[in-house]
Formats: sequence, C-alpha cells, structure tokens
Amino acid sequence: MSRIYPICSSSGGNSTFIGTRGHGIIVDAGCSFRAMKNALSLVGTKLDESGVEAVFITHEHIDHIKGVEQLIKQTKIPIFASAGTIKALFPNGTDARVFDASEGYRSANFEVSAFRTSHDCAMSVGYRIRFGEDTFGVCTDTGIVTAEAEKALSGCKTVLLESNYDEEMLRKNLNYPPDLKRRISGEFGHLSNKDCAEFALRLVKSGTKHIILGHLSRENNTPNTAKACVEDYLSENGFIAERDYTLFVAPVTTAGEYIAV
Repeated sequence: MSRIYPICSSSGGNSTFIGTRGHGIIVDAGCSFRAMKNALSLVGTKLDESGVEAVFITHEHIDHIKGVEQLIKQTKIPIFASAGTIKALFPNGTDARVFDASEGYRSANFEVSAFRTSHDCAMSVGYRIRFGEDTFGVCTDTGIVTAEAEKALSGCKTVLLESNYDEEMLRKNLNYPPDLKRRISGEFGHLSNKDCAEFALRLVKSGTKHIILGHLSRENNTPNTAKACVEDYLSENGFIAERDYTLFVAPVTTAGEYIAV
C-alpha cells in the first residue's frame, strides 16, 4: 500500500516520506536528523539506506535542508537537488553523494522528475513521483504555479500543495514589515490559500483524488482557514469533499499519521 507521510510541514520545517511501511523516499529534510529518525520509526522505517533510498531537496532555505548535513554524515543515502541548489549548498564542491535532480531518478520502485517552481532562491523545484501505479506531487515554496508545475502535477493521484497564508491575516499582521509582506505575496514568494484553491480545482478536474495542504504559515494562517478556503472554492465549482476528492492538512510535526492511497 502506497503511503504519503508528512513528517513536518510549516514555515519552520518541511519533510515528507513517500513509499510503503519500511521503505521509500523523502522530499526535503527541513527538520533535524533526530526528528526525522524518530518520525520514521513511528511507521516502521529506518533512516538509513535500507529504509530510505533517496532524499530529494526542493531548495536551499533552512526549513528544507536543516537535516542534510547529518544525513550526509550519518548515512549513505544519496541526495538529489537542482544544479542551482547544489551550488548554493556546496559552493566549494562536495565529495558527498549529491546528484543533479534535473537528470531524473529511476529505481526498481520509484521514478522521480523535477519541475521548476518560482521562489527567491537559487533554483527551486518540486517533484513528481511515480511509485507503482500511484503518482504523487510535492509543490511548495512557489509564488505562482509555473507552467512546468501545472504540467507535471496534472493527473497526479495525490498532491501535497502549498497553502501558505491567508491574504487578510497577512495584511493585518503588524509584526511583518511591508517588504516582507510583499516578498511573501509576490511572484517569488508563496501560494496563498486562494491561489492554492484555484490550482486545487484544476488538479481535481485533471483527476487528482487526494490533496494535502502543506507549508502553512504559523503566523498568517490556520489549518481550519486553509482547509475551508479550498473546500468552499471546490464546492462552489461542483466538487464535494469525500465524494470527489479528499482533503488533508499536513501537521506541523507528525504524531505518526500517514495517508494511504
């Protein structure tokens, strides 16, 4: 049975396991090595090359790479990222098992391809993953839905999609200066709940059955706000939750919950 298991998901840290109980891949390592190891143990999976065959990094911001250094030190798991992200992470080069994700990845179990996203970093990407008969997409940290992302994610059975902020909450947040608000809401920032809902509709129309809302801001969003925005928009357009699709919100840190598809 295929599973997607959000280990952590927020502006503070992001990591997602995809596979079966005991074996799979990870997208992003944005929490500590210990946190990832403990989380995987809850679903009977080891954080080593026997349990995780590869790690795929979306970009170099700390909430996506916090655990990378210890992964390299303590395991032999290969790490994949875009050429730009690799250069940003290792400006002087590295002898570690780090590979260019743009060349794609294929094993006996998985086929993974990268697509460009729009974020203020060296070269951010998202990933489309084929595992058996199931297809998964992971798309966070993008100010707009790029044409590449739209094409790659169309038809995926399960998609973890950014729903970072509520526009009104961001506007009223007195702790955020105007330039930070412009960055978040700009073309190279993050997807709002409204942006997410509009893309979610296109995904469901393309055949997506399971949507997971991820990378929620803890300051400018709530799980209920994000979920209601997407559900209401899809309902207005004739698609009903639990009938036409299922909708989940990824937890900030896991308590062992996974989604079987």
